Amino acid sequence: MSQDNPQTMSALWSSFEAARRVIDFATRALNMLGTLLIILLVVLINSDVVGRTVFGAPVSGVPEMVSLSIVAIVFLQIAQTVVVGRLTRSDALLNVVARKWPRVRQGMEVVFNLLAAGMLIILFSSSVSLFEKSWRKQTFIGSIGDFTAPVWPVKLLILVGCTALILQFILSAIKALMPQNLHHQPVSHDDI
Repeated sequence: MSQDNPQTMSALWSSFEAARRVIDFATRALNMLGTLLIILLVVLINSDVVGRTVFGAPVSGVPEMVSLSIVAIVFLQIAQTVVVGRLTRSDALLNVVARKWPRVRQGMEVVFNLLAAGMLIILFSSSVSLFEKSWRKQTFIGSIGDFTAPVWPVKLLILVGCTALILQFILSAIKALMPQNLHHQPVSHDDI
């Protein structure tokens, strides 16, 4: 190994950290947008309940908006779960392997993250045609004359959320490949 290797690795790590910060900022912005959507849903559902009970007039389109919004919220917020390490998975096997063979665990982490990114690339490419169709045909949900909402914004958010999640899994795979001594600070779990 050359003497430049630690400097090269440090430079690579700095580049990785800069890219991670930009992608994490975008991921946090999507997470905040999802949170705002949750707040809007709470207001909408409560308005519907008050309208039904007090005025005998429900808000039109609440069930349709809720069904569209739930899908949008999931795809807006799921990338942040990867950032903060809260994506549901079992670490039992990884922890046993890590005690005896830390490099094997490192390899398993890389494989897991790359497989996850690959699966999401498949989901993304399948969703592109669904977005294009909903955009081209102006597909809507609801009943004409009562309430209608276009479907394409949710299909677009699925694509955006998939992109953010793919990038986060790729970043996680790269981080798993980096030597532990370069990992300056872990991502704060308080950055939700």
